[in-house]
Amino acid sequence: MLLLIPLVGAFGGTQQQPRLLDRVVPLPMALSDDFQFRKTKLYLLTETAPGQENTSTSDQTVQSATKSGKLSNTAPSSKSTTVQDASIRFERQYRLFGAATKLDQRDRYGNYFDFFWRARRAANLTVRLEYRQEKLHAHVQAQEASYPNARGSYKTEFKVVGDDYLDDGRVTAWRCSLIENGRIVAERHSYMWE
Repeated sequence: MLLLIPLVGAFGGTQQQPRLLDRVVPLPMALSDDFQFRKTKLYLLTETAPGQENTSTSDQTVQSATKSGKLSNTAPSSKSTTVQDASIRFERQYRLFGAATKLDQRDRYGNYFDFFWRARRAANLTVRLEYRQEKLHAHVQAQEASYPNARGSYKTEFKVVGDDYLDDGRVTAWRCSLIENGRIVAERHSYMWE
């Protein structure tokens, strides 16, 4: 007899679908060692793939000067550059997988945020991403995902894509918070966040 068990994944639970908040209300801080962000992964998907940009004339000048022996080569080795390019190409292919038309691809252009976090004790938690975009200047927007009775390791994905990205620009500053009972218990933010 074969027993099929659904896999939840390496992180404790299914991904909650974030919802956009109508109004962002500031919350008090009550940081706790029971909750922590472990890792943050940021990715910007644009219409132009990395490596397709035109090379500048200054790069060509440095290369020719290096060949003449007047300057030392400070550029990364081609082997390390190839490995980095491969991982960036993979991320782009992963985000665009299944987007068959230009319209489908357009809907996926934008900022992607993956937050890996841990709760050492069971708690009803909300993960909130607050962010500012280029064309909206100081206006703060937010998305939230709720996790009832969360304990263990989780991954929360947020994205600002499609018309939100194309109309209002890329995200310039962000803050991600773990919220329990209306208080921020853990936080991670960009260096541009106040």
